[in-house]
Amino acid sequence: MLCLAKNSAWSGRRGFLLAAGAAAATPVLAQVEVGDASRLRTLVPAGELETAAGQQYSQMMAEARAQRALAPDNHPQLQQLRAIGNRLIPFTTKWNDRAKGWKWEINLIGSKQINAFCMPGGKIAFYTGILDQLKLTADEAAMIMGHEMAHALREHARSRIAKTQGTGALLSIGAQLLGLGQLGDVAANIGTQLITLKFSRSDETEADLVGLELAARAGFNPDASVSLWQKMGQASGGAGGPSFLSTHPSGPDRIRELQANVPKVRGLYEQARRS
Repeated sequence: MLCLAKNSAWSGRRGFLLAAGAAAATPVLAQVEVGDASRLRTLVPAGELETAAGQQYSQMMAEARAQRALAPDNHPQLQQLRAIGNRLIPFTTKWNDRAKGWKWEINLIGSKQINAFCMPGGKIAFYTGILDQLKLTADEAAMIMGHEMAHALREHARSRIAKTQGTGALLSIGAQLLGLGQLGDVAANIGTQLITLKFSRSDETEADLVGLELAARAGFNPDASVSLWQKMGQASGGAGGPSFLSTHPSGPDRIRELQANVPKVRGLYEQARRS
């Protein structure tokens, strides 16, 4: 069990939940079953989106540092999160070959919010509230990290942005008339749309299952996916509910889906534990 839960006097001003990525396809050897990634994502240039997200991430970390809310490199919780990430990252390319070139970062922000995110290009942050209030084990923290990585690997943000822009006919005509350069400007100027982006139910299911497999391959107990969302469900009873649950609703259906898929990846977990 990982001692991730501890008291913190830090405070954060706001929380963000976001994930995006590049070209993704279901790997041949996948144990979980998810459909093909949306073709709409190709309307939003991956490189432009990753650059824009990287800039936004740097700004967020600078703000947290100025508020003395950014954990130093020697912070125990941050070190443990980075250790989890180091185990998960090698398996991400099975889901998205572009991840080979991502410059992964993992940071910890002091805030009571129950929240975490992964930005395009592998920019990850956890808030101390999700560790402390849920008293996460290492396996449960790995399930959250795997889930957020999965949103990026499956390109859910690119798809959602394309759908949003498409309602205004911007991307639908852009592919024919504006050219890739101006489509890139769309990706670079989406701003707060990324911060407030909410994924669909099918996106959430995909992220659950892909994250489950990532974590199992890295040697984290897949049963933790169920205990995590049970904790999330209990936390949702608070006033207003956690930030995380505003975009990641918990419920019996979600837990049942995970329970049905745990046996599919248990062999991966056992193999990883033996190696």
